[in-house]
Amino acid sequence: MKKIRIGSGAGYAGDRIEPAVELAQKGDIDYLVFECLAERTIAIGQKQKQQDPARGYNELLEDRMRAVLPLCREKGITIITNMGSANPRAAGEAVIALARELGLPGVKVAVVTGDDVYATLIKEDLTLDEAGVPVSQSGKNILSANAYLGAEGLVQALAGGANVVIAGRVADPSLFLSPMIHAFNWAFDDWERLGKGTCIGHLLECGGQVTGGYYADPGYKDVQGLARLGFPIAEVTERGDAVITKVAGSGGRVCVDTCKEQLMYEIHRPDRYLTPDVVADFSGVTFTAHGDDAVAVAGATGRPRTDTLKVSVGYQDGFIGEGEIAYAGPGAVARGRLALDIVRERFELCRFTPEEARFDLIGIDALHGALRSRHGEPYEVRARVAARCLTRKQAVRVGNEVETLYTNGPAGGGGVMKSVKEILAMDSTLLPRKLTQAQVDYLESAK
Repeated sequence: MKKIRIGSGAGYAGDRIEPAVELAQKGDIDYLVFECLAERTIAIGQKQKQQDPARGYNELLEDRMRAVLPLCREKGITIITNMGSANPRAAGEAVIALARELGLPGVKVAVVTGDDVYATLIKEDLTLDEAGVPVSQSGKNILSANAYLGAEGLVQALAGGANVVIAGRVADPSLFLSPMIHAFNWAFDDWERLGKGTCIGHLLECGGQVTGGYYADPGYKDVQGLARLGFPIAEVTERGDAVITKVAGSGGRVCVDTCKEQLMYEIHRPDRYLTPDVVADFSGVTFTAHGDDAVAVAGATGRPRTDTLKVSVGYQDGFIGEGEIAYAGPGAVARGRLALDIVRERFELCRFTPEEARFDLIGIDALHGALRSRHGEPYEVRARVAARCLTRKQAVRVGNEVETLYTNGPAGGGGVMKSVKEILAMDSTLLPRKLTQAQVDYLESAK
């Protein structure tokens, strides 16, 4: 039975590069997939593109490609990625330029676009999910609107002989599903196999999470070698069954429990996981250990896809001002609480009213609140004040007030840090599928 091996080279925009190199060197893989887009990444990319039309793609693209492209060309490994972010065309041109620099002739790069639906969002005046009103009534400064495309454009690119496929917003599992559809000639309405492939893609999409990252809990769930964590490989059959594994000797761990945890990660309903390609059903999935660091996955299925695509909408939503100061030694908690009380009162005295504000003692109540944190006091704490403000000038004031605690607050404060960050917030909407489709363009280095 025909099989392919797919390696996951990244699980987010800033992920490690060495595990991808290891996959290309030792993984005996056919495809290397880099999944590098979080929800707001494209909004950030759009801001960069506005400042420089040649930017807006993943900032580690050149570094990653420099590390793996020669190896992949040598071994015949096809690269698939969404590192194009807000500017797939510029990303493709950057890869071609790098191929020429490295003396790699005949590199064919496919650029997949069609996800940017900003103009359609405005024209159709679609209703935003969280705002609950049409865009025209939302009052939001919209920066980006990108539909989650499925595997179709990627499959077209692979059929066109691309060595590197670069897209913008594509659903995470679709990146991994596309080589399965291409290699096994699956039909786009073979819902059972598409469901199986989507399950495999979901297991791989977060990179090292299925090989023990985000899993370790010393003494309870021990994982060795996290500093050199190996990223996952799926060996997939044309039936849609797979074995999840990693490079022999690499760090981390693949077991039934790491696979179970990843299967449940960031899905709403396991029996109705909505993707652009299929409504996947993971409720019957089984995992079976096949020796060390190898787990077979089976039992996923699927139903017909929806008539709409999710659109991720980015907008500018003010600024966050933040300040922190540390206290240690006897009475550290009481001094930290006094510091927070002082800043609260300062806000009232100065009639400073941010849109939202938080006053936390990191190490006491910052994550789960006061009720779940009632136990022995720590030796050291860090007081943190953060506020959402309409303007940058207002946000600067938050950290400045914390800084004044050096000489106007409790004894022994130190290590002040302050920052201001622009908020790129997200909403979403649904777009009728017929209003957009993937386009594929090809670039090629000299023969």
